Amino acid sequence: MSVHQCDIAIVGAGAAGIAVAASLKKRQPQLSITLIDPAEKHYYQPGWTMVGRGLFKPQSTERATASLIPKGIKWLAQAVTAFDPTNNKLTLDTDDSVQYAQCVVAAGLTLNWSAVEGLAENLGKNGVTSNYRYDTAPYTWDLVKNLKAGRAIFTQPPMPIKCAGAPQKAMYLSADYWRKQGRLADIQIDFCTATPGLFGVADYVPALMEYVERYKACLNFQTTLTKIDGDNKIAFFNTSEGEIGKPFDMLHVCPPQCAPSFISESPLADESGWVDVDQATLQHKRFDNIWSCGDVMNAPNAKTAAAARAQAPVVAENLIAYRAAKSAALHYNGYGSCPLTVERGKIVLAEFGYGGTLLPSFPKAILNGQKPTRLAWHLKADALPWLYWNAMLKGREWMVKNDAAR
Repeated sequence: MSVHQCDIAIVGAGAAGIAVAASLKKRQPQLSITLIDPAEKHYYQPGWTMVGRGLFKPQSTERATASLIPKGIKWLAQAVTAFDPTNNKLTLDTDDSVQYAQCVVAAGLTLNWSAVEGLAENLGKNGVTSNYRYDTAPYTWDLVKNLKAGRAIFTQPPMPIKCAGAPQKAMYLSADYWRKQGRLADIQIDFCTATPGLFGVADYVPALMEYVERYKACLNFQTTLTKIDGDNKIAFFNTSEGEIGKPFDMLHVCPPQCAPSFISESPLADESGWVDVDQATLQHKRFDNIWSCGDVMNAPNAKTAAAARAQAPVVAENLIAYRAAKSAALHYNGYGSCPLTVERGKIVLAEFGYGGTLLPSFPKAILNGQKPTRLAWHLKADALPWLYWNAMLKGREWMVKNDAAR
């Protein structure tokens, strides 16, 4: 057993964790920062939607974690098992511990595959797939290519989930392929969502509904996937009228999602299991030397990579202000982005903040996010992956706007 000492401990080396580490190191190179995460691989998860349509190779979304750790930052390839915020201490799965002055929790969320009966056993076979996993996104494309007729079902669980638009992105891209292949008339498309509407920000719904109608998709609201019979290809749903079973030829599943157990069972969690932060400063509500960002915290924003990109400088600035005994410098405005891939070559670029406030990055004359555009497609397909690997994870805070704290 050994004790690792550092100025700042960062739990999680996903998009948010590495971005915060890089942002802190850019601001104060002398800081002693320890990044803790057992994952040997790091994934650009927004790319998996494109893998599921055969447009990206899965390998292009994967990098070795070691290659992404910012210079001068110590990486512990271990897992945190317990938090002791009163004593500024983390316990690791090796029984080592980390002693810190400040801590950033960026542990992501857990995809709860076992929450749907039969999902784990059938995933990747029997026509059951998901773009939420690196190893099954290619199976989505196999199913799409090979489906000539029948029923394709796309599901969305109760919120919160990461990238809330991803379940319908899979539907639109699949339907667009079938339309171009002349198969759409022979394929029934069902979108089964636990939510009461198609998208949480009403301004984007009209453009999406045009594609729902184009693809003749059947919308099923407040319809929650509960069980899969893979052998007989039947999906069961809870609805307002009770349980129903739907036969399928292809079933694309977005799994239920929750906070990791080592977070939800810790002193940092709120009653729902998420890290309890002030939604503006991202500072913990009870432990003032702890911050959180990314999918694991409870601010009411969309859980997207773009949100983490906006949050990283807020955490970095406010943590450094705290170390200098100053008040918070930046406020996070809830920014998140969801590039809704409605067809190959066109995207509805949803950008919004707290309360559904529209927060476009470009003037409408250049890019109207409420309409499908080719420019938004090139942003998603070409610019954003490059921006992720070469800017966000390196502390270059381009295309980020936050509010100065008052």
